[in-house]
Amino acid sequence: MTSRTDDIRLGADIGGTFTDIALDIRGTLFSTKVLTNYSAPEQAILDGIAIVTRDAGISPSEIGIIIHGTTLATNALIERRGARTALVTTEGFRDVIEMRTENRFEQYDLNLQLPTPLIPREDRSTVKGRIGAEGQELQPLDEAALEEIADRIAAANFGSVAIGFIHAYANPDHERRAREVLSRKLSIPISISAEVSPQMREFERFNTVCANAYVRPQMADYLARLQIRLKEMGADCPVFMIHSGGGLISVETASEFPVRLVESGPAGGAIFAADIARRFGLEKVVSYDMGGTTAKICLIEDYAPRTARTFEVARTYRFCKGSGMPISIPVIEMIEIGAGGGSIAWVDAMGRIQTGPESAGSEPGPACYGRGGKRPAITDADLVLGKLDPDNFAGGAIKLDTSASEQAILRVGERLSLNAMSTAFGICEVVDENMANAARVHAVENGKNISDNLMIAFGGAAPLHAARLCEKLGIDQCIVPKGAGVGSAIGFLKAPFGYEALASKLTRLSRFTPSEVNALLADLKASAEGFVRTGASGRIACEITAFMRYAGQGWEIPVALADEPFGDDAVARLKELFETNYQRFFGRAIEGLDGLEIEIVTWSVKATDVRPAVARHELTAGKRSSEAVTTRAVFDPASGAPQTYGIIDRETLCAGDRVAGPAVIVERETSTVITTSFDAVIQSDGAILLIRKGGQA
Repeated sequence: MTSRTDDIRLGADIGGTFTDIALDIRGTLFSTKVLTNYSAPEQAILDGIAIVTRDAGISPSEIGIIIHGTTLATNALIERRGARTALVTTEGFRDVIEMRTENRFEQYDLNLQLPTPLIPREDRSTVKGRIGAEGQELQPLDEAALEEIADRIAAANFGSVAIGFIHAYANPDHERRAREVLSRKLSIPISISAEVSPQMREFERFNTVCANAYVRPQMADYLARLQIRLKEMGADCPVFMIHSGGGLISVETASEFPVRLVESGPAGGAIFAADIARRFGLEKVVSYDMGGTTAKICLIEDYAPRTARTFEVARTYRFCKGSGMPISIPVIEMIEIGAGGGSIAWVDAMGRIQTGPESAGSEPGPACYGRGGKRPAITDADLVLGKLDPDNFAGGAIKLDTSASEQAILRVGERLSLNAMSTAFGICEVVDENMANAARVHAVENGKNISDNLMIAFGGAAPLHAARLCEKLGIDQCIVPKGAGVGSAIGFLKAPFGYEALASKLTRLSRFTPSEVNALLADLKASAEGFVRTGASGRIACEITAFMRYAGQGWEIPVALADEPFGDDAVARLKELFETNYQRFFGRAIEGLDGLEIEIVTWSVKATDVRPAVARHELTAGKRSSEAVTTRAVFDPASGAPQTYGIIDRETLCAGDRVAGPAVIVERETSTVITTSFDAVIQSDGAILLIRKGGQA
């Protein structure tokens, strides 16, 4: 039997509708899409591996490494399908996760509904014991009370425990001791906030440890099952998980800290887009990832996606910060909305077409799948408009039922006195406008102009909508990379082994002690590099960031620092860097106020293994005109009626070929719709560049 080799790598991305598999054999890519199996998510991975290894002519035993990302943790939080969890917290802080920050995210809504906390009040227990803001013990931990709490948890049907004590980020001793006491009587997993999210702000930290505990039993069981079944099929190779910050971690780490897997799939997509941006030397890019359940928008500058230390899951008000569940972990910053191929279309009380956030998923799926779905989805609208070939969807693996789509679409159209074609166009226009609004909001929140960016579109549904979205956003160029239909899975293969370690330690520059900070950073670096060493043996690079603010401010800005120890000039250097970054963020630094202190709130060390530079390519406008062999009637937004679109197989196109819109370029996992406003040019790496007519590459 052929032994496994590290230059055969496989990426597996479980989405809400499809599971994407990408197999890279020394630069040759084999990929497939399989409907996600909700009852046994690992089955779709096994089915996909069987397909790509058969196509590649290898056995699963030859795979050298598997990199996996999944939305299972995210979905468990959104759908509230986690374990019954007990929260143990400091006396007086029982209701922190319910009171939140007391900010009103919708100022004038008198009927404001806050998200329900993951853990109900009756499942929260408090214990005496207090750590001060400087890490000093103010009151000893009441271990006798912890013994009683353990008895109550053991007597009930709890599946997990979260421990969150005030100021545990400054001194974790009480949390660690509480875990020891509880574990004597409990055999269920126990998560502590000092390990899950060692950062200031108790609401965010408590909520994050609750989320980790809530999904931990389910994710640990799934990951154990996956490893066993992979070995049974012969794929006895290392398995790594991609975390929300875009790096790789071991399965063991992922099982202990599954909250780090929230947004892992979208993180892979952002890495994929960043790799494309680096390949073509594009410094300002917006990535557009539209799959079966959601659409994700991410800004990428200087070949790297924007990152943040916290984000929200399950927002109850669209685009409204503060209306969701805060998760305080390093994450690639993006905006995500319920706008995927499976998103359900419906009519609201005012007679307006709406789409999502509910999705048909893979079970039962859109009406055209023929799996029992009756309600219209975006895929149904795309099919009725002629964007999809019913006989060649997912490489012909799924035959689409156009008649079923029309019947489902008409259930919406009848309420509006519209025919199937007009209703389908209305559905697509609504979802495209929702995505355009999301992109505008995300750009404005980051102080950017969305039209200044080139778009990179990927995911099974994005190339169908990308040209129209560019028209709405005023974007003149869009790249649809090779393998776009399984872009996130390919992104997993590009991801470095990486981990970000954080620690909150409030330090004013007037009391800055270089030796203490150097020791803290050394500990963080050792922790981060330790995680990276589980999968990497080469050189590791570290990025040091201080999150700083003027004393009294409510939030911090990131300040990048050199990876070297602080010396005697540290205070002057930190002040200079902070003021420079503050001016870049807000236009000017604050001057002229006597005694206005600058303070550091949180330190971050991000360790990643160093990867070789990618080969550079130049964008080309193309010269050779490529004519379509076949045509199809596709609804054209510009004319408001079906037009004759040329249909071209992507495999027949070569670098430099130019396709004039309107046309559709088809491939196994997706189709790229070129509207009348755009032409398409095949690039040297096989990517499709959409260029607005009259524009230049």
